[in-house]
Amino acid sequence: MNIVHISAECYPAAKAGGLGDVVGALPKYLNRAGHQASVILPFYRTEWLKSVKSDFIFEGEAPLGGEFISFSIHRVDKSVLGFELYLVDIPGRFDREGVYIDPWSGHAYWDEMERFFSFQIAALEWLKMEDRIPDVIHCHDHHTGLIPFMMQECFRYEEFRDIPSILTIHNGEYQGRYDRENYSFLPAFNLERLGMLDWDGALNCLAAGIKSAWQVTTVSEGYMQELLENCHGLELLLKQEEQKTTGIVNGIDVDVWDPKEDPMLEKNFTVKSLKSGKKANKKKLCKTFGLKESRPLFSFIGRLVREKGADLIPGLIEKCHDDGVDASFIVLGTGDPALHDLFKKLESEYVGYFNTRLEYNEQLAHQIYAGSDFLMMPSRVEPCGLNQFYAMRYGSIPVVRNTGGLADTVIDIEKKNGYGFVFNEFGIDHYVKAVIRAEELYRDQPKFENIRKRAAKLDFSWENSTKKYIHLYKTLQPKKPVS
Repeated sequence: MNIVHISAECYPAAKAGGLGDVVGALPKYLNRAGHQASVILPFYRTEWLKSVKSDFIFEGEAPLGGEFISFSIHRVDKSVLGFELYLVDIPGRFDREGVYIDPWSGHAYWDEMERFFSFQIAALEWLKMEDRIPDVIHCHDHHTGLIPFMMQECFRYEEFRDIPSILTIHNGEYQGRYDRENYSFLPAFNLERLGMLDWDGALNCLAAGIKSAWQVTTVSEGYMQELLENCHGLELLLKQEEQKTTGIVNGIDVDVWDPKEDPMLEKNFTVKSLKSGKKANKKKLCKTFGLKESRPLFSFIGRLVREKGADLIPGLIEKCHDDGVDASFIVLGTGDPALHDLFKKLESEYVGYFNTRLEYNEQLAHQIYAGSDFLMMPSRVEPCGLNQFYAMRYGSIPVVRNTGGLADTVIDIEKKNGYGFVFNEFGIDHYVKAVIRAEELYRDQPKFENIRKRAAKLDFSWENSTKKYIHLYKTLQPKKPVS
């Protein structure tokens, strides 16, 4: 099958979160399974995209709001990422370093709507000109949610009406809501179908994708069930479309996340050499952050936002310190400026107990996974989560809240074959109890070593999830007449 993914993110070209990791891995594993998968991405000016070789392959015009805009397509060869990456260059829209956020101001770009409307239209314009018609067009999140609508409704793209479209919801909180009148930016369609774009009086890109796509997936079975109950106003729509929804848990790219070969670690290791490898990496990490190696080390890696439960962490640090919990804590990430200020304050108050790096640092993240004893994910919402997979692959035991994909992928040690710590209610007291349970396990070193080795042996690679996507793609293919 020829499978085309269209996305706003794709690791390592452009990444703001888990969406980038998924789109940077799934196509590679689809190709390994014998299919032809590629990715269409905006041509941002990230450091990676500025440094990689790409070939100019197409130049054209795309309709946008009654006018035509120029765009060009550039290709990164399959040998670089394991799949062909096609870059849509639109002058004045994507020739910036940031994906969604202006790195200079810290705010979202003012022309978000025009950027992603034009990207989606240009992607379809180019696919129209290609000799190879896709068997499936797989869209990701609201930034590409209009593509299934345009494939079905826009006169200009009639040749796509019989091609299956899939929309994967990576995060239902972000929906691409704009004034309804902005439908005029799209190529012409029957205005009697305008309701397909509308939800609650606004043009809602995610809602349009849910209505128009042949299949709607999300990144875990648990998260799909949560969306049916609460999707920030779209739960009724999802219930109406429930017959075409499914949850498929994400995987991880075990080529990138491999402690045996990872060049970012102080010392590489395997499951057999887990104890010595973890010890060497923890020593390096504790030296970097000014912490004691003898204590259990708890870390948080990710966006410092309410969604991730990052606002619980300052209270956790204070209570654990006041209650005499003998542990150390690290936070790596960026986000809410108010949380930045809190963490800097705690860093100065609890020297030797807590430290932080308020930045995005891929290399340091790998070192933290390898050197930590426990990884904390106190999320309010977690569609799937990838950090728990990375942590376990590197022998760090997850401490998570029972939500979304975390509920699907982490089993508490008190249950049969458990390998993590799970707390149910979102709150400081429940969080602290989970940390104390983890600290107690650390004091029982033989049991601790056994649990983290069990976690490190688990297989969360993309291979299993890829098989489920292939099965889904095949079920959507039009039935061929019997000769």
